[in-house]
Amino acid sequence: MQKTPITVAYGDGIGPEIMRAVLRILEAGGALLEPEFIEIGESVYRRGHTSGIEEKAWESLRRTRVFLKAPITTPQGGGYKSLNVTVRKTLGLYANVRPVRSYEPFVATKHKAIDLVIVRENEEDLYAGIEHQQTDQVVQCLKLISRPGTERIVRYAFEFARRNGRKRVTCITKDNIMKLTDGLFHKIFEEVGSEYPDIQKEHMIVDIGAARLAEAPQRFDVILAPNLYGDILSDIAAEVAGSVGLAGSANVGDDCAMFEAVHGSAPDIAGKGVANPSGLLQAAVLLLVHIGQPEAAARIQNAWLKTLEDGIHTPDIYDERVSRKKVGTEAFADMVIERLGKLPEQLPPVRFSEASKTPMPPIRVREQPPAQRELVGVDVFFCWRGTQPEELARLLQPFSTEKLKLTLITNRGVKVWPGGFPETFRTDHWRGRFMSEQGHPSHRDIVELLGRLAEAGLDFIKTEHLYNFNGKPAYSLGQGQ
Repeated sequence: MQKTPITVAYGDGIGPEIMRAVLRILEAGGALLEPEFIEIGESVYRRGHTSGIEEKAWESLRRTRVFLKAPITTPQGGGYKSLNVTVRKTLGLYANVRPVRSYEPFVATKHKAIDLVIVRENEEDLYAGIEHQQTDQVVQCLKLISRPGTERIVRYAFEFARRNGRKRVTCITKDNIMKLTDGLFHKIFEEVGSEYPDIQKEHMIVDIGAARLAEAPQRFDVILAPNLYGDILSDIAAEVAGSVGLAGSANVGDDCAMFEAVHGSAPDIAGKGVANPSGLLQAAVLLLVHIGQPEAAARIQNAWLKTLEDGIHTPDIYDERVSRKKVGTEAFADMVIERLGKLPEQLPPVRFSEASKTPMPPIRVREQPPAQRELVGVDVFFCWRGTQPEELARLLQPFSTEKLKLTLITNRGVKVWPGGFPETFRTDHWRGRFMSEQGHPSHRDIVELLGRLAEAGLDFIKTEHLYNFNGKPAYSLGQGQ
């Protein structure tokens, strides 16, 4: 077999130490890899690249399409963007896959027999990173959920479950509150799930889902979630299983993939030779499966399990009750290499399915016919330092027309006019909803409304058009409306 080119970054903090250890294990384990090394992270940020990555590194990533990345440090302040998010979104790595297993009794955990996978949408949701300060007192972050982005991750979760012999997919959202965004995610989960009758499906609200994950993680098989919830849930699961330091992560797209440890760069222990390389090694095992080398992946994974089973542990998981020897980063790698070809005796050995020898085909989403979209009104947001909603209503009502009549005022989403409560806390961020009484307003009607508001000196800061899609309102009511 030919060697597969991959891009490798040593990263920051403990990154170089654990990467060197992992590369030694991969070579000894028979992985056929041809690494290309790039520089990313703190040193690149400090050279003035706010993304943490330079053009020549992008060239390597686009050439190899496979990235093994050690943790990096993002400098605080200065407008630096998360390199992880940048790479995921730039290369279309829409699926974040995090397997979680317990290794009891060799790694302390309150739960036995944890064996689940979290499939997290990786590009949308609040991680779109679209934020604005709108008034002195209020900032906002936009939550974006798209139909094609959601369908793609939902189909990936079901295909992953089918290829890997998983029996159930649990979708986790907060659609009892966010009925349009999380509601769309849940709706598409139900639609796509109906095409997989061989796989059980269920839905949970994120608060009870997180509670059950912490209390009874063994009940889950595959968890599917939007970006933010998936990020939180995957760390909960890894910690409940024993340690975030043992968890690896795959970021997968149709054309490229990135593999990394879940944990950070841990600068407090950098250079001390005590860091646990296991999280990055777990990511490397996922990489080997992804590129069609499951035999090497299983050989390395089983040697790692045998090392844990023999009580050879780094300081982060060392426990006098079960550990036999405390070792550093390089010695741990030596012990894994020494056990290549051996199987664990108490922990279940790993065997990858035949399906894992071929990459998952690109996920295709269905084209949707365009909906009938009707403009029915506009929300106009104001920075206004007054305190009484009735006073703001008196200022806005003269601008009402048959096409756009003031019907509602909210503060931070809560209805305060008409019929608001004096107990409602208010800031300088207000919304006036103007709705059509007769016919449909046009964009020109909205522009004319804004022009009159500007002439009157009213400080509007944002607008949101209100639409009906296929005859149904596609906007939320004010809380209390």
